[in-house]
Amino acid sequence: MDGCGCDDYASPIDAGVARSDRDSYHVDGPDETTRMLLDMIEANSGSGATVLDVGGGIGIIDLELLRTRASTCVLVEASPDYLEAAHEEAQAAGVLDRIEIVAGDFVRRAGDIDAADIVTLDRVVCCYPDADELVSTSAAHAKKLYGLVLPRERWYVRWASKLDNIRWWLKRSAYRAYHHSNTRIDDQLAASGLVLRSEAFTRFWRVVLYARDEPGAADRS
Repeated sequence: MDGCGCDDYASPIDAGVARSDRDSYHVDGPDETTRMLLDMIEANSGSGATVLDVGGGIGIIDLELLRTRASTCVLVEASPDYLEAAHEEAQAAGVLDRIEIVAGDFVRRAGDIDAADIVTLDRVVCCYPDADELVSTSAAHAKKLYGLVLPRERWYVRWASKLDNIRWWLKRSAYRAYHHSNTRIDDQLAASGLVLRSEAFTRFWRVVLYARDEPGAADRS
């Protein structure tokens, strides 16, 4: 049984995954859905923003926004291997003085973490068992924008998650992928005072940006 070592949160991430993510980023930049989310944020945010990146991995969103929009970032991550890689990437980019890296489960640490102009969860909701708590807690930290990448509401995506979990079970891993209701998440965010600003899709993923200010017409693609 594997665990990340932070708050007993089971994680599929090891040093090999962290290295692979870092190598891909160095060669190709952010992957498709992360780039989509970044484009949405950059189109809807001015300079000098503060960022809270929940489950931030090696820190790709942080590094990209520190170059374009952000003044400071807080990255919260439960995987020790991702934490180590995030520190190395921030150091290599010369932004350690502008990024705070917090180890642990965001929901458990939320009381010690300040609100930020922009909050992001890039393929994080699908890794967390209690989506209600994760979404409501992270939404409460968003002053202006809230960005999500999460699995689409499609039958083939649900089956892919089930097959993936059989693989984790066979590997005796405690990790499980979760396919939470998009509608329920949208309703939670609406109850938190956030409204849809922009939305896009790939075959498996939904990329969506919410805002607290006047949204105008939602941009769907």
